[in-house]
Amino acid sequence: MIDSLHPPVPPAPAIDYHDPVTLAAIDWFAALRNRLCAAFEGQEDLYDSPQPAGRFEFKPWLRTEEDGSAGGGGVIAIMRGRVFAKVGVNISTVYGRFSPEFAAQIPGAESDPRFFAAGISLVAHPLSPKVPIAHFNTRLVRTSRSWFGGGGDLTPIFALADDTADFHNAFKSACDSHNPDYYPKFKKWCDDYFYIKHRQEARGVGGIFFDYLNNGDESRDLEFVKSVGEAFLQIYPEIIARHRDQDWTAEDVKKQTLKRSRYVEFNLLYDRGTAFGLKTGGNVEAILMSLPPMAGWE
Repeated sequence: MIDSLHPPVPPAPAIDYHDPVTLAAIDWFAALRNRLCAAFEGQEDLYDSPQPAGRFEFKPWLRTEEDGSAGGGGVIAIMRGRVFAKVGVNISTVYGRFSPEFAAQIPGAESDPRFFAAGISLVAHPLSPKVPIAHFNTRLVRTSRSWFGGGGDLTPIFALADDTADFHNAFKSACDSHNPDYYPKFKKWCDDYFYIKHRQEARGVGGIFFDYLNNGDESRDLEFVKSVGEAFLQIYPEIIARHRDQDWTAEDVKKQTLKRSRYVEFNLLYDRGTAFGLKTGGNVEAILMSLPPMAGWE
């Protein structure tokens, strides 16, 4: 059995990952998950509705390698309520060996397929079309190389300039406090990454996205990752509160289901995290947590 709120830390992986930065990152991902869940449950409590306020349900899972050996695991946290149609905040700590085919695609795994990855992944699908969909994740990956990655982006049904500006400014402040070059670089990376090629349209209004971050001081890189998490925790509940109590129409819901369909298409066709999870034997329920409970196509 594993703790219902914490992913398993590897007891004896092939490569020792019990260094201070790795353990600090694992602890941070779990602590941030707890704070995000509390903030979202707080939004449920503040919404005036005869429906009961939602609460997160936590479901641990274990991963095994093809040979049956331990490969880590994680904890799924899902809530369905009166503000959120579905919101998931998952954490995981997984390790093992990439398949030869997949190892060739991962930096540092070409000659040594062993890997370790820990992270947090969040996708929020609000019930109201007036409240934007949001995504956030950060992760630490170790092969023969090591790096941090992640980011956050906003997908409104009805884009509003103030929400977009405030969301970007929160991440810009986080980036600028560490490196003034980060925000313009990571904003463009986000715009390019979250582009639905077959639709020739952006998934949303952007945010930041970064990968392969290793500046030679992992402690400083982890502090940046923490700043990104703090920025999302500050701004997204604020945006929810602005629109949580607004009325919506059946036509609004139709537009919402179409926007959600674009979310499904991107995550199944292009998203790296989805591919990584499926190709490393991750938990399918956790991997597909990002999909909305209902979507529509014309």
